Amino acid sequence: MTPDKPRRSQPGRRPSRPRPPRRRPLDPARRAAFDVLRAVTERDAYPNLALPALLRERQITGRDAAFATELTYGTSRTRGLLDAIIGAAAGRSPDAIDPVLLDLLRLGTYQLLRTRVEAHAAVSTTVEQAAIEFDSARAGFVNGVLRTVSTRDERSWVEELAPDPATDPVGHAALVHAHPRWIAQAFADALGAAAGELDAVLASDDERPQVHLAARPGSLTAAELADAVDGTVGRYSPYAVYLPAGDPGELPAVRDGQALVQDEGSQLVARALTLAPVADDTGRWLDLCAGPGGKTALLAAVGAGRGARVTAVEPAAHRADLVAANTRGLPVDVLQADGRETGLDPGFDRVLVDVPCTGLGALRRRPESRWRRQPSDIPALTRLQRELLTAAIGLTRPGGVVLYATCSPHLSETVGVVADALRRQPVHALDTRPLFEPVDELGEGPYVQLWPHRHGTDAMFAAALQVDPQ
Repeated sequence: MTPDKPRRSQPGRRPSRPRPPRRRPLDPARRAAFDVLRAVTERDAYPNLALPALLRERQITGRDAAFATELTYGTSRTRGLLDAIIGAAAGRSPDAIDPVLLDLLRLGTYQLLRTRVEAHAAVSTTVEQAAIEFDSARAGFVNGVLRTVSTRDERSWVEELAPDPATDPVGHAALVHAHPRWIAQAFADALGAAAGELDAVLASDDERPQVHLAARPGSLTAAELADAVDGTVGRYSPYAVYLPAGDPGELPAVRDGQALVQDEGSQLVARALTLAPVADDTGRWLDLCAGPGGKTALLAAVGAGRGARVTAVEPAAHRADLVAANTRGLPVDVLQADGRETGLDPGFDRVLVDVPCTGLGALRRRPESRWRRQPSDIPALTRLQRELLTAAIGLTRPGGVVLYATCSPHLSETVGVVADALRRQPVHALDTRPLFEPVDELGEGPYVQLWPHRHGTDAMFAAALQVDPQ
């Protein structure tokens, strides 16, 4: 029996090659999350703005939208912790990893450590996308890193990577709660004797903040608004309502201008200015840093019942337009100008100066901002804050009150700025705490520091300063 002869290739035909495996791209939810992470890395985009727009554009709804939201915001919040674990698993610094691969690794690592997604699904979907974006070699790298990550849970990784809590409690808390160390230290400094609450403060930044509404005084009461939206009357502000669920922008009361979406802490700040002791109030009130106009609207609504008129200053044109829109129908004059050089005549009775700041008190609302901000941002901001407060004092009549406020507990932005004004300007500090009643746990005074873990609000700081008689 003769052996089979080898087949000869037919003339003009090349020998067949094995086809590369067909790669499956990310599903819509993971793809949306990955695209937003890339936008943050490449263009410094804001996830809380980019993701909703992308979900609408791609018509992603229901469970897919919820999954995309969890992946996007969760990965953004925990980036520092994820990077530490990725670096350990990869045996190299995250800075040495291609940015696209690093975002994929963050997405896969978050699924492995913080979700109920099956490990094989988290790994395989990420590896497949790495092969699509690059090649098999780098897909293999991603596969190796994620498989190493998956051998342990988050607690085990943290125990290995976090500083010793006995010798570096702030550093330990920072890694456990995925915050930059400098922010954790700033919170510990602001807590002072209550620094034992640091874990609670950091943990509160990972909780989804409840939506707060403010019922416009003179339009409807908080109780009426709560009934209309199936909400709950707030704990502290007489205007506050807590919304259990749903899109607040779709509420008739919000669309009609009878209510605003506004954190209860911001409501308390605006209200405090209206309660400050001012003799012979002539009704000239000023909001020196007004955009987008939420506090201005509350001030004007309260002032309308007392014959007051609010001048609102905002340097950015689009934000000045927002102030005008949010205060339509109220006694408000909007001035587009730099708050440091307004050209206004002095003599205001009450002045609110809610200064631009790091926003460290609202990290729970901006998932990526804890990694966006840097300690190097502080000097320029505090210089601007001091200049704005100086301008506010100069526009206030003797006996009038300036309320300095900032959405940050960083001591350089709070007591540091106020202390500078007390040294250099003709003002004295009032006890601000009575202006925030019935809020409790406000500290030793004379200033007020709100905290999300205590009060359910953003970490607003406020200091009332009265201008001395001439």
